[in-house]
Amino acid sequence: MSPLTSRKIAYNDGMKILVIEDDREAADYMQKAFAEAGHTAHVAGDGDSGFALADAAEYDVLVVDRMLPRRDGLSVIAGLRSRGNTTPVLILSALGEVDDRVTGLRAGGDDYLTKPYAFSELLARVEVLNRRAPTRESETLYRVGDLEIDRLSHTVRRAAQEIVLQPREYRLLEYLMRHAGQVVTRTMLLENVWDYHFDPQTNVIDVHISRLRGKIEKGFEKPILHTIRGAGYMLKAG
Repeated sequence: MSPLTSRKIAYNDGMKILVIEDDREAADYMQKAFAEAGHTAHVAGDGDSGFALADAAEYDVLVVDRMLPRRDGLSVIAGLRSRGNTTPVLILSALGEVDDRVTGLRAGGDDYLTKPYAFSELLARVEVLNRRAPTRESETLYRVGDLEIDRLSHTVRRAAQEIVLQPREYRLLEYLMRHAGQVVTRTMLLENVWDYHFDPQTNVIDVHISRLRGKIEKGFEKPILHTIRGAGYMLKAG
């Protein structure tokens, strides 16, 4: 039986949420309810796949069931925190004793909700976590898969190997990292990386994307900078 007892459809904040829940009925229900509230929810059915998704893409909030196959929820959270992932986490669990909640929060969770619960409360808690979260602009370390950029030292590494970029290439990568997992259009790049408007058909973007791709992909196993035909570009692992 689904732990969701009721639902209130409201708000339109456009959050991107990852739900890590092995109860398929509950996960499907949350995904649909979040969509009806104006948000996008991705679902992972076990701890390993949930960790991989959370580590590879940018989410506003993670909703993590404590008891998961392959890798339990607390291990997922602790692993993400050890890698510098600061995405707010709401833990879901049938274990509701004080000691259980304290253990979850100490593992890196930001909030703890006991099953069964009303979706209206779940949604409210997720929205609160999203409002509390620091903006991407304030973060100093971005990571997508094994690629990372340190904004304080202006260093770029992939698989621990340092990559030297020219200033414009660095700005381009930084913008793509801030929007990891999202389609970035040519117009967005012109306005935010070059700081001015001109013919979006110019090949300046293609030239810089090609140079950047060569530096962050050559010699590495998997591509990470993807061209989305007719739309733009996307930085994502896998």
